Order: sequence, then C-alpha cells, then structure tokens
Amino acid sequence: MTKVLGISGSLRRGSYNSALLRAATRLMPADATLEVASIRGIPLYDGDVEAQGIPATVTQLKEAIVGADGVLLVTPEYNNSIPGVFKNTIDWLSRPSADIKRVFGGRPFALIGASPGPFGTVQSQAAWLPVLRTLGTQPWFGARLMVSRAATVFDESGALKDAAIEEQLRQFLAGYVAFLRRD
Repeated sequence: MTKVLGISGSLRRGSYNSALLRAATRLMPADATLEVASIRGIPLYDGDVEAQGIPATVTQLKEAIVGADGVLLVTPEYNNSIPGVFKNTIDWLSRPSADIKRVFGGRPFALIGASPGPFGTVQSQAAWLPVLRTLGTQPWFGARLMVSRAATVFDESGALKDAAIEEQLRQFLAGYVAFLRRD
C-alpha cells in the first residue's frame, strides 16, 4: 500500500486548497492512501521556543512525513508566493537542522494548489522549488495542477464539482503514485 501524506497550506475553514486535498483523498489510485495532516497549531518559528524543545505539533507532523512514501503539498498563493503560515511550518520541520535529512532528504514531494484568481497557484508552486531543493527533497515534475477560479470549481459545501478538474486531479495522483512505486 502506497501512503501519501497531504498537507494543505491554509488554515481557513472554507479553504479551496483544503477542499482540493479532500477531493484528492477520494480520487487516489487503488492500493494507495492519502492521509491528511494539518498545520493548525504550529506556532510561529522562534529560536527561543526551539531552545526549550520542538513543539509536539511539529514532532507529530515530522513523524507523519517520515512514515509516508511521499508528501503532497496543497498550496495557496498569497501575494504571488508561498503563504507565510505554510512556509513557517516547513521552517519548523527543518529544526533542528540535523533532522533535515531524516524528514526531507530524498523524500518525493509533489505540489498542487487552488486559487480564486485566473492564474491558479503558478507563482506559489514556483516559489516552493528552491525551498524543496534546499531541503534535499525529490520533487515530482511529471504533471502540474494549478486550479484557477476556484470559486467556480467547488460547490458551497467545498465539494469538487468540475468534472474536468476532477479528471486532471485523478490523473495527477495516478502519475504521482506511479512515481512513488517506480522501484
């Protein structure tokens, strides 16, 4: 069974990215699972807090990543870049620096995202690449999924209602899982 850990970079209850992640959980290929993790409760990074010990929410997320075959980052785009709260999470996960290789080193990561704007999350996904490279991940570049005009893609309850986007997501997930199983 291939296990993917999905993390939405938004805290908003009605987040399009969290809705996209929920849709992905039901569209996973056979013999693959998508476990949803949350960034809620991760404090702002502070070296003084780190000196007292890594917060439990950070440690739990680290262990979830280590236990997964791959990680799917579902990223919003704020001001043409990575949302601060999401980047803050990754910064915490890289502490102490001795953990970087264990948590990130060579681990396959994939990126998708949804935005109410016309360009999807193209800038945010591009901004993630130097971060993922620095941490030593193995980004998957087999497909791209940047959902634009997200308000028209999801219904009022947050369910994916656009059949074309659903098929693109299904194909993206199938490609990523095939990549994870390549050995």
